[in-house]
Amino acid sequence: MDPVVHFELPYEDRERMARFYEAAFGWRTQMLGADMENYVLATTAEAGEGGTPQPGMINGGFFQKKPDWPAQTPSVVIAVEDVMESMQQIIASGGKVLGEPIEIPGIGQYVSIIDTEGNRVSILQPHPRK
Repeated sequence: MDPVVHFELPYEDRERMARFYEAAFGWRTQMLGADMENYVLATTAEAGEGGTPQPGMINGGFFQKKPDWPAQTPSVVIAVEDVMESMQQIIASGGKVLGEPIEIPGIGQYVSIIDTEGNRVSILQPHPRK
């Protein structure tokens, strides 16, 4: 069974978004630069052993809305053992893969998909933890 390991939400104004989630929920945000497409990491739960939140809790992030991207809605990221094999299984199951996997430095291989209901979801083959 492949677990949900991360959530993603779109933003239009990252400073406004960060202020809101910090004030409303006490989350910590980390603004990444242009080399990471201005992604914003959101810490919603303290890290446990191995740097991950305790079971049942996840952290997430925010991506900048872009006029040419499909399905810019809240979504989840699912960890998979093999991103290429999972892409084949998604297509065989009636889903659509949006492009090719990208390497997120220090994290792993990532690609978004559209499920059979039109929802955007992403899959991630994480690098092994040290």
